[in-house]
Amino acid sequence: MRTSSLGLFRPGQSPIHRLPPGTKLLVLLVLGAASVVTQRWWWLVAALVVASVLAYRLAGWGVRLWWTQLRPLWMLLAFTAVVHALTSGWQRAVADTGTIVVLVACAALVTLTTPTTALVDTIVRMAAPLTRFGVDPERVGLFLMVGIRCVPLVAGLAEQVREAQIARRATTSTRAFVVPLVVRSLREADALGEALVARGIDD
Repeated sequence: MRTSSLGLFRPGQSPIHRLPPGTKLLVLLVLGAASVVTQRWWWLVAALVVASVLAYRLAGWGVRLWWTQLRPLWMLLAFTAVVHALTSGWQRAVADTGTIVVLVACAALVTLTTPTTALVDTIVRMAAPLTRFGVDPERVGLFLMVGIRCVPLVAGLAEQVREAQIARRATTSTRAFVVPLVVRSLREADALGEALVARGIDD
């Protein structure tokens, strides 16, 4: 079975690699907030999709790795595109589907070019002022790290389920894919929860 490379850090010396983690997270936050407005213009979203591909090129990679980050979501992307094309027109389909592509690709690019520990340390520092409101920055950092690691894990499980279906020449229905994926994901979640409890993180 292959292991998903979704969002796994890849060392490099590109300009994007050298950007501070805080700057990357800020750009990602601004991009996410701006997407509410940019969805109004399909051509602008299409331009952002192209820009995300060029960002991967700037980081030293290309379209293949860009697509690797999106491949686990192809069913969602296809469903979104078809629904909006039938109900709101092709412009809305391009805008909404393209927005998902841009946000996922850029979020993956941040994790690909930044060590997980650097991201977590940055989040912990940013959350430090919230201690006066009862927020534990270290716990926030832990949750972030777990979340980042779970994304490629679930993507890898999806690939394994799909490969198992192909090997058995099983049906390609959505239910036959989703049910085993959910079951395996819940098992992994249980194992992760037991590991956290064993280390004293039980609340």
